[in-house]
Amino acid sequence: QVQLVESGGGLVQAGGSLRLSCAASGIIFSGNAMGWYRQAPGEQRELVAVITSGGSTNYADSVKGRFTISRPNAKNTVYLQMNSLKPEDTAVYYCNIKTPRPYGGYLEVWGQGTLVTVSE
Repeated sequence: QVQLVESGGGLVQAGGSLRLSCAASGIIFSGNAMGWYRQAPGEQRELVAVITSGGSTNYADSVKGRFTISRPNAKNTVYLQMNSLKPEDTAVYYCNIKTPRPYGGYLEVWGQGTLVTVSE
């Protein structure tokens, strides 16, 4: 079983910064990917950024150049550094992990979500 524990959300003024953290525990195999998604009120959940256990990253166009996802030493903790925040970044941010299973397929787990509010 895999669990995710998130932290770091909060209220910040536009132009400010926040850092989100997500620690994964349990049986996690190489070839996995950890990432952050967000969901604003009335909107669908969308990808923010993802990083694989090999270090490859992918970002939503809306956050490129402002957000950085990292995973020091390829451990099972992922960080999302968010700079130059905008009011439209306001959402609940969810950590996600997809890990391969030994007999095929993937296990996908979501965190409980952390609220990020960016004021004008």
